[in-house]
Amino acid sequence: MSSELTRILLAEDQGMMRGALALLLGLEEDMEIVAQVGSGDDILPQALRTRPDIALLDIELPGRSGLDAAADLRVRLPECRVLILTTFGRPGYLRRAMEAGASGFLVKDGPVEDLAAAIRRVLAGERVIDPALAAAALSAGPNPLTQRERDVLSAAVDGATVVDIAAKVHLSPATVRNYLSAAIGKTGTRNRMEAVRAARQNGWL
Repeated sequence: MSSELTRILLAEDQGMMRGALALLLGLEEDMEIVAQVGSGDDILPQALRTRPDIALLDIELPGRSGLDAAADLRVRLPECRVLILTTFGRPGYLRRAMEAGASGFLVKDGPVEDLAAAIRRVLAGERVIDPALAAAALSAGPNPLTQRERDVLSAAVDGATVVDIAAKVHLSPATVRNYLSAAIGKTGTRNRMEAVRAARQNGWL
């Protein structure tokens, strides 16, 4: 294949969606899919093996999230641009994607022509962000949760007990209760499961 082709890594856990995106982008004359992965844990190894020009990453993947993988790529393969492509247009996700070094953030409901155009713009050095989401992120303000509060809420996602959470995050149960209480207060909710829900809806977890 010509070296002029844009080399793309595609990370999407839904096989049908991944196959459709690969097929449609493969029809673009200047693009080539060099890797497809369905798990966040596979993104960095495949990227180091195939050296893509751009990685299209879903956020909610088995294993590492697309946001974590974007941060990995910034450190290990800085020449690879990252475009987050997600079903969930949450303001907190956009902020975290930008902090992780992503060059673009698009919601999946647009036509593939828009995605191909966004890829070309990102490779030209532009930052491409879904306009409605950018406006929502500005009005939503920053993530109020500290890293420790996020860790504790993440460990509480499956309804784990305080003791289970403490073991998972290597803190004492009393400290875990303090962080949960702070997170519940900051999210304006009544209990830890409501706090988890609110944090997820805002893209803070």
